[in-house]
Amino acid sequence: MPAPVDLRRGLSTALTVLFGVLIASEIAVLVAVSDQWSILGDFQDGKFISYKKADDADDFAMGMSVINFFVVVAVAIVWAVWFRRLRLNAEVFAPGQHRFTPGWAAGAWFTPVVNLWFPKQIANDIWRASSPQGPQAAKRGLLNGWWVTLIVGQVIGMVASIRYEVANTKMEDGDIDSEKEAMDTIDSMHSALGASMFSSCVLIAAAILGLLLVRQITTMQAERATLPPQSGPAPYGPSGGLPYGAPAGQPYPNQPYGGAAPYGQQYGGQQYGGGPGTPPPAPGQQAPGQQQYPYGSGPAGY
Repeated sequence: MPAPVDLRRGLSTALTVLFGVLIASEIAVLVAVSDQWSILGDFQDGKFISYKKADDADDFAMGMSVINFFVVVAVAIVWAVWFRRLRLNAEVFAPGQHRFTPGWAAGAWFTPVVNLWFPKQIANDIWRASSPQGPQAAKRGLLNGWWVTLIVGQVIGMVASIRYEVANTKMEDGDIDSEKEAMDTIDSMHSALGASMFSSCVLIAAAILGLLLVRQITTMQAERATLPPQSGPAPYGPSGGLPYGAPAGQPYPNQPYGGAAPYGQQYGGQQYGGGPGTPPPAPGQQAPGQQQYPYGSGPAGY
């Protein structure tokens, strides 16, 4: 027996609150980094900048980054638990039609390299299975927008952080041989901070889309739970068998055997010797025009 659908909203509510905190912390990081960027720009323009002002800006940016880090960790943990629950619910909606186990739904986020695409594939499977209107109507604009902004923001932020730390370490160690090299290093730090600001803007957008995504998928699964599950396993994708994640008894276009009626009601078509909508033969009888083959001697696929 499949496990019952878990529609408790505690985790989704916690994620909604955490995403609000995350957005606030990302805005604080953006403000702190923009302060650093402005100070370096003034220095490049030849304006006097006191060491205290520069140190205060660096300390503020460091403090906001630490706070943001702990918020991100909290979001990641709650998200992984919540995402695994979504995957378990999706298994009830569309049994046997998912590419990864529920364990991967949580673990894929923390596994290097594969976390660049495994979570998105799992999310696609969950989204299609959870669509109350059927998988063909599962528009993934919100899901795709969230994933793209998340990956782009993280990659740009990581590259900018590495670039800034390399240049800053070079300045602090005094590994500078000329005034031109010093200005080039400061310019590198300035541009890295600019990229970091852009990353923060993208991650703020990702957090907003993530909050909307939590609300959307929670609503979808609550509505999908009122419909019957798909009967029996089917191949992945709409190319054969029942459409991926389709609720049993629901009509879908382009049915593979010429029928346009709900699955489980008509199974006619030319392949079975009749026209579209022809009912299947009774057990033990041969359909009109259908050639019988001894078991194992027919053409491939029989």
